[in-house]
Amino acid sequence: MLRDIPLLAVDLELTSLDPQKSKVTSIGWAEGSGGSIDLSNCYYSVVRASGDLEQSPVIHGLTAEEISHGLHIKDALEQLAPYASTHVWVFHNAGLDLAVLDKVLAANGIYLPEVITLDTLKLAVYQLQKQHEVLPPNSATLTVCRQRLNLPLAPAHNALDDAMATLQLWFAQYYSMDPTGKMSLQDIAHTQAVGCRNLGKIENK
Repeated sequence: MLRDIPLLAVDLELTSLDPQKSKVTSIGWAEGSGGSIDLSNCYYSVVRASGDLEQSPVIHGLTAEEISHGLHIKDALEQLAPYASTHVWVFHNAGLDLAVLDKVLAANGIYLPEVITLDTLKLAVYQLQKQHEVLPPNSATLTVCRQRLNLPLAPAHNALDDAMATLQLWFAQYYSMDPTGKMSLQDIAHTQAVGCRNLGKIENK
């Protein structure tokens, strides 16, 4: 059953919405299943970055000094990698985060085959399109999606806070579709919210 699958909500704070230019300034993830978040297995780290960070430090409450002394991205990725084969990864806007993850994993010689993902944004869009021919502006942001399902206001622009907020959103979305807890991943495949992709590349290949 989908409710029993181990989940890992992942969030990246980025310098740009362009995956090719974007740098990761922080990364956070939270584990959960069955409607509960495992607070003992949450992770957050500022990631070392240099060059033009645009407005990212201001938006995400980080200082340039914190970012310059952050963890090397490869160290964070090596801690994330084992979850690829054990958990379904949950994102809000999976396309952007996965494109950046694919780039930085490849740059560090890490290959993660067949990562299964859930996208709370795509699921929200699917549900909204059943009610609106044209989606209202900003109707699928993480904050608005949470408000629509009566979730409390969550802190924004911190990778761990956003990961936890995304996982809570998924639990609420899932319960709204399946209060009895009997659905499988296949049952929501038609929403386009479920994905599977290879990330990164094997070193020297």
